[in-house]
Amino acid sequence: MTDFLASEDRALLERHGLGTFDALWAKQLEAVDEPNTARGGWSSVFRLDLEGQGYYLKRQSNYLTRTLHAPFGEPSFAREFRNVSRYRALGIPALDAVFFGQRKVDGEVRAILLTRALDGWDDLDSLLQRWSHLSSAQHSAILRSCGQLARQLHSVRQVHGCFYPKHIFLRATGDGYQAQLIDLEKTRPLLFGRRDRVRDLEPLVRRAPEWNEGQLRELLAAYVDEPQSSSLVDSWVSRLTARRSHKESR
Repeated sequence: MTDFLASEDRALLERHGLGTFDALWAKQLEAVDEPNTARGGWSSVFRLDLEGQGYYLKRQSNYLTRTLHAPFGEPSFAREFRNVSRYRALGIPALDAVFFGQRKVDGEVRAILLTRALDGWDDLDSLLQRWSHLSSAQHSAILRSCGQLARQLHSVRQVHGCFYPKHIFLRATGDGYQAQLIDLEKTRPLLFGRRDRVRDLEPLVRRAPEWNEGQLRELLAAYVDEPQSSSLVDSWVSRLTARRSHKESR
């Protein structure tokens, strides 16, 4: 497979001698967390800063997953890169891939995925931790932005698969918030209509106990593009509440 290198970042990476797979693999950096060592290999994430531009450099070795695309296994970054590319083509706001490549070296399968850091953005998880200190106008803007992001995702028949607060990033703008998604490894086509949509949304609701029912209705009103008092919002509240209760009772 030919390596991918985003044209917008090529010159910057090449100025620092980092425009190739081998250079990115050899670059000495400190990992931002402990490596993941599941699946018989390892996968690790590093922070890279070049001339004020931040990146996350992800490297893995023999960290394989089986997919329909590769039934005998492929690096999980390969699947994530395809999903990043699909989101971009579909116009779904998400992280940007800068470099992707994979190699087989003496029986070892290596892969690299470089993405732009979302500096200046906050993940929803951190916003929820200070939810009580935000204004009601900020609450409404965040809920509306998250609901619209989910609507945009599902309207092009995609489910995220890990629609959690830590995977939704927001940035304040003059009149509200922008939102986008990260961690696209588990994304798949939406196949089962409302069932898939409920299953995708429910983890977000369950992981946001700071939201009261009125705020949940704000989120869902933005999601279905209807007034908060509509019967369609009533229906979605009921479905999500029922699934949440079922998950919490297990």
